[in-house]
Amino acid sequence: MRRALLPGRRSTFGTRRWFLWALLVVLIAAVLTMLVWLAGRYEESQVQDRLDRDATDAVSDLRSALVRNVESLQALHSRNPVHRDRWALDAAGLLHEHRELLRIEWRDTALVTLAQFDTGFRAPVFDRLGRNNAQPDVLLACTNARRASGPAYAPSYFVPQNEGLGLEVMELCVPLTTGGALTGYLVATYSLNDVLTELIGKQLGRGQDVSFTEADGTRLAFHGVSRRGNRAFTASQLLDLPGLTMVLRLDSWRVTPDLFPNVLTAMVVAMTIALASVLVLLARDMRKRQRAEQRLAEALAFRKAMEDSLVTGLRARDLHGHTTYVNPAFCQMVGFSARELLGPAAAPYWPTELAGEYQQRQAIRLRGNSPPREGFESVFMRKDGSRFPVLIIEAPLIDAYGVQTGWMSAFLDISEQRRVEEMSRASQERLQATARLATVGEMASLLSHELNQPLAAISSYATGSINMLQDRKQSESDLHLEEAMRQIAEQAQRAGKVIKSVHDFVRRREHAREAVDPQAVLDAIMPLVSLQARKLGVRIDLRLEDHLPQALCDRTMVEQVLLNLTRNAMQAMDQPTIVDRALVVQVKRAASNERTSHIHGWLEFSVADAGLGITPEVANQLFTPFFTTKSEGMGLGLSLCRTVIEQHGGFLEFGPNLPQGTVFRFTLPVASASQAAKRI
Repeated sequence: MRRALLPGRRSTFGTRRWFLWALLVVLIAAVLTMLVWLAGRYEESQVQDRLDRDATDAVSDLRSALVRNVESLQALHSRNPVHRDRWALDAAGLLHEHRELLRIEWRDTALVTLAQFDTGFRAPVFDRLGRNNAQPDVLLACTNARRASGPAYAPSYFVPQNEGLGLEVMELCVPLTTGGALTGYLVATYSLNDVLTELIGKQLGRGQDVSFTEADGTRLAFHGVSRRGNRAFTASQLLDLPGLTMVLRLDSWRVTPDLFPNVLTAMVVAMTIALASVLVLLARDMRKRQRAEQRLAEALAFRKAMEDSLVTGLRARDLHGHTTYVNPAFCQMVGFSARELLGPAAAPYWPTELAGEYQQRQAIRLRGNSPPREGFESVFMRKDGSRFPVLIIEAPLIDAYGVQTGWMSAFLDISEQRRVEEMSRASQERLQATARLATVGEMASLLSHELNQPLAAISSYATGSINMLQDRKQSESDLHLEEAMRQIAEQAQRAGKVIKSVHDFVRRREHAREAVDPQAVLDAIMPLVSLQARKLGVRIDLRLEDHLPQALCDRTMVEQVLLNLTRNAMQAMDQPTIVDRALVVQVKRAASNERTSHIHGWLEFSVADAGLGITPEVANQLFTPFFTTKSEGMGLGLSLCRTVIEQHGGFLEFGPNLPQGTVFRFTLPVASASQAAKRI
């Protein structure tokens, strides 16, 4: 469920949101205004830069043209000697080519005019006031030319004309030399207006006004049509000539750019407005999207919470068999991370020996064959290599358009179920074993009761036979027969004790325990052990530590345990491949540890063989009742042996006998001094 915002928090959130949107609108307006202003300034700077370049180019062109004019004037005196008629003809041609020149004069070193020629494009400039008024300017220009040994100019001056008109002119003086000696001067009179018109270029005058001004801004000459605006762009460039310095000024006809100086700026403004509109639409869409995303996030969180709480593993695969999704329960089940499980790679949780079978099953599933609805069992492998059974339930994965996009699988770890079933089966087997043991106990009680009478009769007959042999004179054969009868009587008595011990064991009565010498236990079983050893070709090795204490035990039962272990050991070595058949029976003090803690200590009996050993499968069930590897065995021997030893407080175990075979060990408590004294 969605959590509702508190009124105070909702109001604060709404105010903050509207404040952010208002700030965004202000920023967009500021950016738009700044963009238009910068575009206008950029346009103005472009106009000004272009005007500055034009002024620089105009001054450069003007200097070049004046230098060419000087060279043309000097060419008038390139012939030697110079005739006045020829000079006048050349001067007329030069004035015709250069309309900016008003008059050319040839003067001697004293500045006396030798020849002169006026332009034919206008009336003589100096006819009204005469040439003498300009003599100071000519003298200044020629003086500078003589000092610099090159052409020099005089400052411009105004020459009035008829009808109130006039011209601003300047004088150029070019010194003439022959053989390095000054021979005269050429004086050329320029019209500043014609200089602007002819030397700067007609195309320049179309775009802006061109004028010569003094350093203080006084206009000397002007070319172009003056146009007025709210602001004109002006560029000034200094024209520095020998003896004369003027300022060339260009005034652009273009006025200050309007609000939208060009189409590009208008397009940018339009795009900015469109961007603002898009932002508004995006804001609306964002609010809808945020609400949808919030609902989706809540749905995903709810789904993830459910998935994380599941103990069932989930896995999704596409139609190509690639794993596209696994939930945490499945990752925890197999021990792999989601990154290791996703993708087209083979499932790492498949056991190696079953991977081929699982691949075939997956191929059948991808062809569209539906699995059984109740599921099927399989075996998976954890990351540590351990196997565990799982129940797999698969179903088609359908998308929102009703098209199958893959398969969804659910996994249940049935290890605990199998363990419970195994425990139930083991319990059932134990119940059956208990019933069989009860039957065996009843049979043992019946047999012990029935066998006591024949054993007693055997003992009586043996005793009577001994007495009869003792009453007559005995030969050597009689002595052997008497010894045999005595052994028969002892074994019959021993069999009676065994039957009595078994009867007491089955009936769970208190066993009679006494202090027994370990050597006496071995001596009691050795005749029977030796008989079987000779038959099987087994070599017996007895090892007893010196000064061993007596053991507190039921002698008859311990003898049976030891006899059973030695017989099993000899039977384990009854193999054709075993050459050295050695049976080692050892008695020693047991090392003190948690399993052998006793106030008086423990004795350890061990029986070691050189057989083929015990496999792990047999070792796990060796002490299980009714389990046996012998075709004629009942499976009760080792189970009863361990029960007898545990009733004495000890333990019975086995292990490998290096380099070959198996060793069985059991412990018995040491008798106290008082118990040993009672026996004596």
